[in-house]
Amino acid sequence: MDIFVIRLWHRVGTFRAVAALSVLLAAVVAGLVIAGRQAQHETSADPVHAADAAALPQASPSLSAAPSSAQAEAQTKAQDAASAAAGQAKAAEDEARRKAEEEASRNKTRTTNPTNSAPKYPVPSSCDVYTGNKKTGCAVLVGTGFGLDQMPCLEKLWQKESGWNHTALNRGSGAYGIPQALPGSKMASAGADWKTNPETQIRWGLGYIKGRYKTPCAAWSHSQQNGWY
Repeated sequence: MDIFVIRLWHRVGTFRAVAALSVLLAAVVAGLVIAGRQAQHETSADPVHAADAAALPQASPSLSAAPSSAQAEAQTKAQDAASAAAGQAKAAEDEARRKAEEEASRNKTRTTNPTNSAPKYPVPSSCDVYTGNKKTGCAVLVGTGFGLDQMPCLEKLWQKESGWNHTALNRGSGAYGIPQALPGSKMASAGADWKTNPETQIRWGLGYIKGRYKTPCAAWSHSQQNGWY
């Protein structure tokens, strides 16, 4: 009887130990589960931290693309500015070349046909070699300050215009007198007797030539090239 009781007691003790161990193991498992759920709950319950955590590993496409876009735009503007500057430089160079060519052409013309130089005509020794209105014209020419070397040009110019006739009238244009002033009334600035006085007409004509062409030879050269002066 005693032996049976002892064995039964040992079996009860073993059963209790196993049961206690099972309870302890279940408690540990339950604790782990609860801890995991609590951590998950805290993570989902803190949206600020969750958002920060989500934002950390990612870079904004717009922010990363902005510097590249700005750089491309700046490069394009720089290229456009360089192209515009190159175009302006070329235009200025072309304009300078054109002006240089024009000036060279003028200089060549002046050298070939110097309008203010003395013509290759025999220079009269004095005004006495002329008669009539031509002699008057020569005297006024010298009195105005021109040299005798200009008289052959003046003689040819007004011979072509009016034949040195102080009453010559161009019925087509209305030009009048030795210098063929148009209209003739312009010569009134040289004198009221402009219609009948050759000297008045000659003084007006020489003043016109001096103001527009500088010399009678320049006026004669223009008349030869263009048909008028």
